[in-house]
Amino acid sequence: MIRTTDDGDLRVVTIERPERRNALRPTDLDDLRAAIDDADAPVVLLRGSGPAFCAGADLDSVAELDDPEAFARQGQRVADTIEQSPSVVVAGIDGAARGGGVELALACDVRVATPRATLGEPGVRIGLFGAWGGTVRLPRIVGEGHALEFSLSGRVVDADEALQMGLVSRLVDDPYDVAASMAENEHQSLRIIKERLRDRSDDEARLDAEASGFAALHRANVDDIATSREE
Repeated sequence: MIRTTDDGDLRVVTIERPERRNALRPTDLDDLRAAIDDADAPVVLLRGSGPAFCAGADLDSVAELDDPEAFARQGQRVADTIEQSPSVVVAGIDGAARGGGVELALACDVRVATPRATLGEPGVRIGLFGAWGGTVRLPRIVGEGHALEFSLSGRVVDADEALQMGLVSRLVDDPYDVAASMAENEHQSLRIIKERLRDRSDDEARLDAEASGFAALHRANVDDIATSREE
């Protein structure tokens, strides 16, 4: 199941199947997408319950699939919803992230991990691979060399190696603190910064939009900018 808690400017979305290491069934994917899609908070923290972040797809469900392509597309839609959300989505990786769990984290805007985190794409060992957008996002984030070695080996990396590879941006004791601190920033700035850094259009269009976004923020916050200059 997916549990949602709204705490002021922060929404916490928790995958809550600890007995299955938070593995996701098709119904869970639908619920997760809805929890992200209807968020009003400027920042969303995605985390798992118990000793794992997310083990990816529930293999019992995968074994019974009549339409595996539809299931892959479903996972892709969830990842796209995370990436395209107007909220900043923070993956708080505490414990094991495997397969689809890694792919959902890759779709998040920020990935932080505790020292207990481990990450892996073990699908190659059972004749599968990451099909929730992982083949697109992984090389974009860690580079083609790391992406190939990580996916083709099926090995598990610890938190320190994940940081070195760029899979996560930093190691923290409690991901909640990171998300809560981010939610204290000016909300329109968060949204526009995400839009600009996520923009996949050509450079000229991105630069135009960047300048327009800066101008809009400047007009909205000119008094605060002047005050900061005087301090």
